[in-house]
Amino acid sequence: MLRRMRVFGAAAAGVAAALLFGIQPAPAQAGGIDPDTWVYGPRNDDTTGGLIWNPAKRQMNKGKDVIGPVVSTSDLATMNETYCSQASQKDADYTWTEMQHSGIDWGDAWRMWAYGSSDKCAGRKAVPGARVAYTDEREIQHALDGGAMVLVVPTVDTVEEAKEVVQWTYFPPMGRRSQGGSQTATVLAPWLPAGVSYRQTFNNNIVLIVMIETIEGVKNAAKIAQVPGIHAVYAASGDIGNFSGYIEGDKQYERLISHIGKVTLAAGKRLCGPISWRTRPGFTCFLK
Repeated sequence: MLRRMRVFGAAAAGVAAALLFGIQPAPAQAGGIDPDTWVYGPRNDDTTGGLIWNPAKRQMNKGKDVIGPVVSTSDLATMNETYCSQASQKDADYTWTEMQHSGIDWGDAWRMWAYGSSDKCAGRKAVPGARVAYTDEREIQHALDGGAMVLVVPTVDTVEEAKEVVQWTYFPPMGRRSQGGSQTATVLAPWLPAGVSYRQTFNNNIVLIVMIETIEGVKNAAKIAQVPGIHAVYAASGDIGNFSGYIEGDKQYERLISHIGKVTLAAGKRLCGPISWRTRPGFTCFLK
């Protein structure tokens, strides 16, 4: 009984102190400690009113075409200059750093992005972006902590996988991205306004693109496109052929691409493809 009285006394003293110093007690959490009912605190609220500082996201919101020059090199001697050249193209909104089909590792990518944001690459226009190798917390975390603001995830086959991509991409409360050491402050300095918090504005500024590449992915494309947090679907020109056994122009190939396009646009999402498809109806997001 004495122990209970001491605990109660301490709690009462805490409430009294809060009232004395004008501290408002935290709102009661309905249902106890449960992530489904947890009332999130204001620490990470976007206080800018939804400021969009990511140039690729800004272009998307305006309904304009978005273009990402590909960066795929293993030449350490010229890697930084290669990145700067691609990021400085006059029509570039983001870079498509190839982490799936190239010899670039994450150390290379981070160094290239840092170089691209430095005074040595003053002509850069494109914000860093990357295609990771697969749906995975480590892959996605490395891309985002390095400064990527356009994230492309390949071979998304199911709505469950699409939801997992969203979980690893977004900070709480929308997702489960962990907060740790990163180089985002340095890499994003050319775009992130002074005094604006990366953490608080990231969820509103990231561009998330998932790729449909397999027959299973096409089958589930409508549900994948509808997942909240996904902004665009990339109809994989090469791997649709690889997985279907048909080439561009074949009736069955075009049937698959048409289905991806129809359900993506019906979901209100952007439709992406290679720059050679810029004249195809509905496509407004491109790899160059």
